[in-house]
This record gives sequence, structure tokens and C-alpha cells, in this order.
Amino acid sequence: MKTYSPKENEITRDWFVVDAEGEILGRLASRIAHRLRGKHKPEFAPHMDTGDFIVVVNADKIRVTGRKLENKVYHSYSGYPGGIKEVTLKDMLKDKPERVLFKAVQGMLPKNRIGRAQLTKLKIYAGPEHPHKSQNPAALDL
Repeated sequence: MKTYSPKENEITRDWFVVDAEGEILGRLASRIAHRLRGKHKPEFAPHMDTGDFIVVVNADKIRVTGRKLENKVYHSYSGYPGGIKEVTLKDMLKDKPERVLFKAVQGMLPKNRIGRAQLTKLKIYAGPEHPHKSQNPAALDL
């Protein structure tokens, strides 16, 4: 018996819209990463991108548990001496709420070219509107 490996033309990618209002950050991110990888499909292959497109709306209304608003810190380093920047989750949610969910999902995907390809299928918007109406995304309840 041979192992089945999906062909590129056999992969179907659907569009889904997720409302993030009132959802907990980490739990929502793990479910989105699961869908982006395509692990919910029977033809999943870890060496191929078989996942769906995910559009997330209302990213500014996402919830976190505990004291993460004050304690969780995002670091970025420019490569120069003294070039490290620290931003708390509270400030990041105020300035760029899309970036918070993006970073959470990014950390749950593979760190290679397949993970980067899967991340391009994630579209995040702070408000309730999105420009992907023509793809007819189905509502996905996570």
C-alpha cells in the first residue's frame, strides 16, 4: 500500500471569515494556525501548503486572560547597539491590534518557507469591514 501524497491541482483552498470579538487571543490563534496549515483536511501533508484562507475581523476586540496586558512584552531588535525596543501588549493593542494576532499565529506556524507561505493566507482587520467580499468567505465559528 502506497502513501497518498496530494498533488498541487487537487488542493482546494476555501475562504473563511472569523469574528474575533470576545475571543481569547491564544486559543483563537491556535485554531487559526490549525486551519492555515490544513490539518483539518484528510489530505493534509506536512511538506505541502494545503490550508485555507482566513479573514479575521474585529481584531481590536480580542481578549487576553490574566495580567498579560501589563506583563506581556514584545521585543524587536534593529541590530545596532541600543536598538532594542520593547512594547507592552496593552500599547500594541491600542496602536496595532492586527499585529498582536499576527504575531501569535506566526509563532504557531513552522519556521520555514512553508510557514511563510501559509502566513500569507491570513488577512487580519481591526474593524468589522474587509475587502474580500468577492471571494464569498463562509463564516467560521471557532
